[in-house]
Amino acid sequence: MAEAKTTRNDESVAAFLAAVPDPKRRADAEAACTLMAEVTGAPPVMWGSSIIGFGAYHYRYATGREGDWPAVGLSPRKQALTLYVSAGFDGYQDLLARLGPHSTGKSCLYLKRLADIDQVVLKDLVGKAFQHLDGRTVISEHQ
Repeated sequence: MAEAKTTRNDESVAAFLAAVPDPKRRADAEAACTLMAEVTGAPPVMWGSSIIGFGAYHYRYATGREGDWPAVGLSPRKQALTLYVSAGFDGYQDLLARLGPHSTGKSCLYLKRLADIDQVVLKDLVGKAFQHLDGRTVISEHQ
C-alpha cells in the first residue's frame, strides 16, 4: 500500500507563510492561521509542503488504507485561500449562508478575500469542524 504524500512534518509554518508571493494572499493566510490557532487551541503544523493543519484525526477505510489528516487546515492557494474542513459541510448550511462570499468543494472552503467574510461565523465554523474530528478515528466503508 502506498504511503500518504501529505504527512505532518517539522517544516516552519512562519517560513511557509512568509514565502507566499502575493502580499494580500499572504496577509489573509497569516490572519486565517492566527484565527484558526485561537479557535482550535492547537498549534499550526505543516502537512506536506503546502497545508497548515490544526489538530489531527485518524482515518481507516474498508480497503485497509489508513492515515492521519488535520482536523482543519488551510493553504494559501493561487486562486483562493483554501480552508480544509475535513468533516465536510453537512450540518453547516446555516453558517455557510451567513459566512459571506465563498465556494465549497467536498471538504474545501474557498475564500477570495478574508475581509469579505464574517469573522464570527468563520470562527464558529472552524471551531465546530475542529471539535467534530480532532483526536478521533473515522472508519469509512468507502474508498
